Amino acid sequence: MTKTLAISCGFALDALLGDPYSMPHPVRLMGFAISRLEPVLRKAFPKTRAGEHAAGAALVAVVAGGSYVATSLVLRAARSASPALGFAVKTLLCYQAIAARQLGVEALKVRDALEREGVEAGRAAVSMIVGRDTQDLDKAGIVRATVETVAENASDGVVAPLLYLALGGAPAGMLYKAVSTMDSMVGYKNERYHHFGTAAARADDALNYIPARVTALLMCLVAPVVGLDGKGAWRILRRDRRRHASPNAGHPEAACAGALGVQLAGPASYFGKVHNKPTIGDDLRPVETDDISRSTQLLAATSVAALVLSAGLSLALTARGRR
Repeated sequence: MTKTLAISCGFALDALLGDPYSMPHPVRLMGFAISRLEPVLRKAFPKTRAGEHAAGAALVAVVAGGSYVATSLVLRAARSASPALGFAVKTLLCYQAIAARQLGVEALKVRDALEREGVEAGRAAVSMIVGRDTQDLDKAGIVRATVETVAENASDGVVAPLLYLALGGAPAGMLYKAVSTMDSMVGYKNERYHHFGTAAARADDALNYIPARVTALLMCLVAPVVGLDGKGAWRILRRDRRRHASPNAGHPEAACAGALGVQLAGPASYFGKVHNKPTIGDDLRPVETDDISRSTQLLAATSVAALVLSAGLSLALTARGRR
């Protein structure tokens, strides 16, 4: 019961507080470790394709494994000092594994920038949450990029952490965050990371395989609750879920596009190179700024549904363990 309660309390804290920039966060520590380990590992392994693959795999093993072990030791020490302290630390770690509130906040900053200051401000705001080049995006491109990010990160930042917290508690949640952080830092297919980042990218794909599909299904279920098209979400999910280079991101993006009744994806520039990505969804109407608000409403409803699912899974695993 304490794991389920800690997950629920952590979710509530995230909903209330988000991710205050002044608060220490495990992800920042993970990012620091990754940036420091990268040059060390590159130097330790041969400067060949195989050597870079091995160095990247070592990075994943050290950072992911270290995050799991460190979290387990911290929890053990806290529980030894006091059951109440153990629960408080577990709750804090669950809270820091979830990023629903901050994702919505950052998306709405893009909406507000577009509405109040125009396209230039919108480009600056969206550049904080996407990996693509933003300097040439028009208003529709900014909206699409924001909605796609909300959809994809509904899985990466909310549903996946909740599922791993339910399966393995805070240590599993932190292991997932470590892999996700590595993917965001080194999992690129550019000249620098094409080989070194392979292990991080594949680990992230593996860990997100089920959560991405669960996210998409939850979006289809909750879309009508927030006034969106559940049937459209399911139709586009079935048709367009594989129209993405990622084996996972296309699922929530397709469900979101169908729920909103808009077309997402299409050509996008990364590191100065245009990628002609297939479109996702039907071009039933032009995208508009309010689609950002609608996507955050879908995010909120999906997050609550994911909490219910993860709490049920946690309770079921606890009950099974007592047999």
